[in-house]
Amino acid sequence: MSSIQVEPAENVAVLRMEHGKANALDTELCQELVTRLEEVEAGEYRAVVLTGTAGMFSAGVDLRRVRDGGARYVAEFLPALSDAFLALFDFSRPVVAAVNGHAIAGGAVLAAACDRRVMDSGHGRFGVTELLVGVPFPLAAMEILRCAYGTPTLPELTYLAHTHPGGDALARGLVDELAEPDSVLPRALELARTLAAIPAEAFAHTKHQIHRPFNERIGEQRANDDAFVERLWAAPETLRAVEAYVQSVLR
Repeated sequence: MSSIQVEPAENVAVLRMEHGKANALDTELCQELVTRLEEVEAGEYRAVVLTGTAGMFSAGVDLRRVRDGGARYVAEFLPALSDAFLALFDFSRPVVAAVNGHAIAGGAVLAAACDRRVMDSGHGRFGVTELLVGVPFPLAAMEILRCAYGTPTLPELTYLAHTHPGGDALARGLVDELAEPDSVLPRALELARTLAAIPAEAFAHTKHQIHRPFNERIGEQRANDDAFVERLWAAPETLRAVEAYVQSVLR
């Protein structure tokens, strides 16, 4: 069964994540996101809106899968995670995140990979919490966060790992707009159509120009950094920390 539904809204494709209770990122969801974006790009859509279901955008990495799968699963999952982030980040047409609820850790990176972010004003929190579990993000995720929020913001965002409700997220520049719960998706669609009205080739080139320094760093350094990050995630002490986090926080 598909975990990402493609819902046509005139010239905009709404990609709706429907994957378990929390839209937690696992290998299958990451691979499906890449596939859905490829399908949309091959179609006539002029823009994309990414959203979640039932008050949940994405709670980030499925740590239970990491715990259960161990080092073998980590080796499969981390490349799929980076590929999903980059498929969204590098999508040539406008992408707007309709953040309908919690966007935590990898969920926040998904939102950051979009061109604009509209968040529910009354429900959900936004934050980058990976270090609370004791694991670093792969390079692709960090460069996407750097592009969206700037280098000076990264230490507070990642080291302190706070999560912020909508008003705080807006004040800190983590999202671009707030909307009432029933208006998050309509406002994201309106914004997507505004961006889609820009000539497609000009938009794609400008987006490429903005992303170029970040993609250059990823291209130059990803192989070495990914190997190091995989070693950290797969280390026995890290897997024990993941188990402890699952037991204490996610039970």
